[in-house]
Amino acid sequence: MTGSRPHELMMLFSALFDTRDEGEILRLAMDHVAAAGPYSAEAGYLRVDADLVRCPRGMRRVHASAVDRRVRELTGQDGSVAVPGRPWGRALGLRAQEGLHGYLVVTSGSRPSEAERSLLSTLVRQTAAALSVASTHRRRREDALELQLLREERTALQEQLVSVAAELGYQRAVHALMADVAASGGGEEAVTRALHELTGLPALVEDRFGRLRSWTGPDRPDPYPEPDPVRQGEMLHAIAREAGPVRMKDRLVTLIRPHGEILGVLALADARGEADEHTVLALEHAATSLALELAHLRNLAEMELRLHGALVDDLLAGTDEASAYARSEAVGHDLHRTNYVTVVQWSDRTADDSFAQTVGRAAAAVGMRSLLTRRSDHVVLVADDRPDASALYEALARETGTRSGTIGVSAPCESLDAIPHRYQEARRALEVRRHSKERYGTTFFDELGLYRVLGPGNDYEELETFVHDWLGQLIDYDSRHHAAMVETLSRYFDCGGNYDETAESLAIHRSTLRYRLKRIRDISGNDLGNVEDRLNLQVATRVWKIVLGGSG
Repeated sequence: MTGSRPHELMMLFSALFDTRDEGEILRLAMDHVAAAGPYSAEAGYLRVDADLVRCPRGMRRVHASAVDRRVRELTGQDGSVAVPGRPWGRALGLRAQEGLHGYLVVTSGSRPSEAERSLLSTLVRQTAAALSVASTHRRRREDALELQLLREERTALQEQLVSVAAELGYQRAVHALMADVAASGGGEEAVTRALHELTGLPALVEDRFGRLRSWTGPDRPDPYPEPDPVRQGEMLHAIAREAGPVRMKDRLVTLIRPHGEILGVLALADARGEADEHTVLALEHAATSLALELAHLRNLAEMELRLHGALVDDLLAGTDEASAYARSEAVGHDLHRTNYVTVVQWSDRTADDSFAQTVGRAAAAVGMRSLLTRRSDHVVLVADDRPDASALYEALARETGTRSGTIGVSAPCESLDAIPHRYQEARRALEVRRHSKERYGTTFFDELGLYRVLGPGNDYEELETFVHDWLGQLIDYDSRHHAAMVETLSRYFDCGGNYDETAESLAIHRSTLRYRLKRIRDISGNDLGNVEDRLNLQVATRVWKIVLGGSG
């Protein structure tokens, strides 16, 4: 048995150095300690950090606690260990050049010989050396793993830094572009142009009613679909419940909402779902920029509306001319020109500040230079030129999304003190239109004909104006040529259009009457065969004869 110990130990030493696990090395040494002599391995300890950790072993708890205390008391030195039933026991430190690796606690039923102690000492040194090698390999693996982790962390950090730098760069680009847009005051078109440039997607602005105000990019629908008021309202409420942009079918949509009031929507057409976090960022910044721009424009519009409104209110009530001229110049309007009073009423819109601003935008869009105010149910404009017969109405129909509106326009106003009267004319034109068969559209007071004198509040001046509009050229002709064209026309109507009776009452020949009626048509430009012209001419001759006393 003794002769086989060196061979067994050599096999053990080879196995120890082939093993890279420190716990396994300690277990091998403990399992083969008997190869060095009459020994038993009671416990084995590995140094972990600054502590000694006992390897699992079948030692009784009471013995284990005593051995643990004794090993720790030795503080790295070799020493005796008392184990009941074992007369000899030693705790042997597993030391190498770099320090203590652990302990091997060995007992024997008898005192070992010098040779056996030498073999045990060799086993301890070889175990410590194997632990040193394994520890070195472990540290290298740990160092390599730590180095790999550090490299991976460095790569991840570099990628993160690149990503953050790109993100910050993109944010700076978005901020800079939107700041330029805001500084330029380009409004909706500038914002959609910048947003399209940033994202590559078509950008658009709709008002709160769903009507298109600006589109930049390809694939614009033509014609643009008419909005459904119910669906539009549902969409706005759905978006308002969310914190940011919302996908609605093939669009990414966000609200333009300064101070909580929804002015419209800003959207990106994204049929293929290409939008990413950068797209969302650009859309949010663009919406903020546009909201500030529109809020600023609204504040300016409200201030302008108040200034205009105060001036127009005074003009409608009658005011000092010098003051009115000075105030009108201050707001950029020329009251020295021939002005027209225009009254606008829309059946489904309250005449509030919002509608007044809508009317102002529509008027500006069609080239009307005007001052503006509002009343309880209509908006009043004082324009420095005769409005187009349909342009303002069509522009407002587009702005409001409905054609249920009526516009009345006064006769030309040559002086400021005539504006209150012209305001009443515009209102009468509007009322006549509203009660006619075609109640929506534009009506001019000077085209009302008979309806001008059928309404309440007529005065002598208005009657004279009506007569002058229809008979003025004939009256002037009679005055210049000492003729009787107006009297002939009056007798013609009095006789019910009968040629013989008219000629007899005027004591002229029938052919002379026919000649005079032809001249009347040529001079006045009115057709006696037209029912409307005939009626207005007949009323005008009656007023000329009865109310004005046949005066020229």
